[in-house]
Amino acid sequence: MSEFEHQSGLDPDEELGPSRSQIKRDMEALQELGRRITELRPDQQAQVPMDERLATAVAEMRRITAHGARKRHLQFIGKLMRTADADAIREVIERFDSASAAHNQHFHALEQWRERLIAGGNEELQSYIDAHPEADIQHLRQLVRNAQKERKEEKPPAQARKLFRYLRDISEQA
Repeated sequence: MSEFEHQSGLDPDEELGPSRSQIKRDMEALQELGRRITELRPDQQAQVPMDERLATAVAEMRRITAHGARKRHLQFIGKLMRTADADAIREVIERFDSASAAHNQHFHALEQWRERLIAGGNEELQSYIDAHPEADIQHLRQLVRNAQKERKEEKPPAQARKLFRYLRDISEQA
């Protein structure tokens, strides 16, 4: 046994547990998770599995405007997160993130269809109609014509927006 081991009374094979730095990183991760909860919409927050104290603290966060007070309150939420089921909360938040990513991807696809219809000819229009037979062909042709005319005249894209809304409505009906 070395002199240090003899004086400290520690066994070198004994597990000491997490370091202070690791504990601090874990607490900061919980605080960050709490911050992400506060950024959710109220209807999404209601779906997050949390106890009453944490739900109250998250609801209070909406009415706090001062920067220092928000920071302190986030630390308090982080403290309350220690007793919460962080894995279940993280899973729900990731589900919301993936849902919003899918939503964005859907909107990008609609924007691409709009651009293809405005820039393309009848073959693009026919390919859209083949993919979406429930679309009103006459109305769609009129919207595309108006958007093309608007683009030629370099006007603001009001007709292109109308076309996008129509494409969105068609995709929601399907």
